[in-house]
Amino acid sequence: MRLRALLDTDALGLRLLGGEDELDRSVRGVMTTDLRDPSRYLSGGELVLTGLAWRRDAHDSEPFVRLLVQAGVAALAAGEAELGDVPDDLVLACSRHRLPLFAVHESVAFASITEHVVRQVSGERAGDLAAVVDRHRRMMTSGPAGGGPDVVLDLLGSDLDLRAWVLSPTGRLIAGSRLGGPALPAETCAGLAAEHLAAARTGRRGPHRVLLAGTTYSLFPIRSSGRSPQAARDVRESVLSDWLLAVEADAGDWPEERLDLLQGVTQLIAVERDRRDAARTVRRRLAQEVLELVQTGAAPAEIAARLRVAAPVLLPGLGAAPHWQVVVARVEWEGDEIEGGPVAQSLLEEILVDPLATGPEPSDRIAVAHTGDEAIALVPLPAVAAEHDGSETGLLADALLQTVREPLSAGLNDDGRLTLGVSAAVHSAEGLRGALEEARHARRVAAARPGRVCAAGHQELASHVLLLPFVPDDVRRAFTARLLDPLKDYDRRHRAELIPTLEAFLDCDGSWTRCATRLHLHVNTLRYRVGRIEQLTGRDLSRLEDKLDFFLALRMS
Repeated sequence: MRLRALLDTDALGLRLLGGEDELDRSVRGVMTTDLRDPSRYLSGGELVLTGLAWRRDAHDSEPFVRLLVQAGVAALAAGEAELGDVPDDLVLACSRHRLPLFAVHESVAFASITEHVVRQVSGERAGDLAAVVDRHRRMMTSGPAGGGPDVVLDLLGSDLDLRAWVLSPTGRLIAGSRLGGPALPAETCAGLAAEHLAAARTGRRGPHRVLLAGTTYSLFPIRSSGRSPQAARDVRESVLSDWLLAVEADAGDWPEERLDLLQGVTQLIAVERDRRDAARTVRRRLAQEVLELVQTGAAPAEIAARLRVAAPVLLPGLGAAPHWQVVVARVEWEGDEIEGGPVAQSLLEEILVDPLATGPEPSDRIAVAHTGDEAIALVPLPAVAAEHDGSETGLLADALLQTVREPLSAGLNDDGRLTLGVSAAVHSAEGLRGALEEARHARRVAAARPGRVCAAGHQELASHVLLLPFVPDDVRRAFTARLLDPLKDYDRRHRAELIPTLEAFLDCDGSWTRCATRLHLHVNTLRYRVGRIEQLTGRDLSRLEDKLDFFLALRMS
């Protein structure tokens, strides 16, 4: 049963003191205790009833609540008979640990609450227990070894009439039911991933219920089968790499058996996810070896020999040696000391997958290493394709982030940043060191831009765009104010549109005719406006130096 149902039962006399967002938690049992450490008797999911006899002073509340949370209890209910009111220090401790807290009126016996919960839980579990056990057995025998996540999702559809999908944290479709029904649109996948990441960052337990495009979905996190929810010291260490199970249903009113069944499904899919991660070990090691050779200045022949080993693994069946691109990513968190390298590594492995690719293992042509807070990807390109048009070949920075920006921004919240740089394609080992420096430089350009998710490519390194982000803010403000403030003030007073005129004039390379046509002005009117700009600023727009100054001022403003 749900905590919400307990609160709605007037006869129980429960009053909510904190945890409004957690009322959809399930209650699996009841325990009454006044022990200072009752954790050895807890198995998770209990409603803990206490008369507060364990509390001697305000310092006792924090360790008591921490022990309950670590044991996975559903909520705490404190009786008012002993102290009159529930102490503020207990309310604050529960709030800090997101543990729902109820006050029990002195007229209500704990035995009454216990009897009610046991009766409700027993009734729910008795209904369909045999069928649940059978489904568990079938899914365990038809799990990853018998067809992967798709088989498990097909069983959900055939047995429980539930449509479900496995999504990556970027919203890529990894698996889905094959029993018919419309495909899940890419924008819906991205929206569900964003909702899941936003909910995970708040620390709320799954499943998370969301309404998207008029449809209700329940989102279940899929964690590594070898990692408990408490294994990561901080949710930010795993939030950008965990898969999720999206079910087209509202799990808010599900019986406990069905929730247990879906948790079992996530565990089966987690096994598949672990197998994928294990398969990436070889590629990660190859990338790490090549990166160390490049960074230590090894001879090109030695690097080329290592690349010849890597090429068949990354591009099986390829005849000619591939061209290569380097992609550098960095994940940075504000405040705490969280190592960003492993997060950036798993994230970059996902970003570099073709967004139209499906399945758990389409990334077998990507090798990503990490060092410190930085992840570095070695991406092979078929040589024939790379020789077609070097300027457009391979990965483009903006295209990489186009489909993943929404969910990743939600996962980064307001305290994280992802910046990414992409090199040009190189055709030999001699070019890898330059490609690595090029990708790192492009990432620094991206880091100087506003936004939580930013990227820059090698094409931008030959432009003034490379220089502008590194101009100090005070120099930038002084330069733009000296040139543009007189024009802005004049526009404010006279509505003369001198700034738009200046932008159009420069964009038309100083052509009077083209600029007048674009602005729908007579050429004489345009000449008057340009003359006014020159008069107010003391500059001459026929001189290249003054045109360049205005151009840069507009770009930096």
